Amino acid sequence: MSQQVSSPATPKHLEPIVTQERKYSWKVASNLFTSFRYAWAGISYAFKTQRNFRIHVSVCVLALGLSIFLRLEAIEVVVIGITSGLVLTLELLNTALESLVDLTVKQTYHDLAKIAKDCAAGAVLISAFVAIFVASILILPPLTKLIITYAHNFYLN
Repeated sequence: MSQQVSSPATPKHLEPIVTQERKYSWKVASNLFTSFRYAWAGISYAFKTQRNFRIHVSVCVLALGLSIFLRLEAIEVVVIGITSGLVLTLELLNTALESLVDLTVKQTYHDLAKIAKDCAAGAVLISAFVAIFVASILILPPLTKLIITYAHNFYLN
């Protein structure tokens, strides 16, 4: 049930990023600073190459910015931060899983690879919907009140 796919599984821009950042990926990091550097390399890679990760970061910044601008309670800002952070975390895990699956199946199609990639993407989608739901419940009431107050004052003057 496998069929050949014409496009390569790994993008051409992947090779320079990987060889520069972590030539010896099989080695354990020698110290804590190196571990953080590897983690930052993963975040940077996702930001540079994954459109959805950039979208999630933008929405996260917007939600947190609105939370602070609207002077939400600290616990509300924390809840929005945690749900946004979980979306970003799942997007990074999705990217890692997709890369691993692509490495495993090379340039061939496999039903199990499709299932793994689709389920990981589904996990990100569910977390994004939950984050939007949570942020909407917390942000929309004070934002609506601000807009109504502004509109009311604008039309009275």
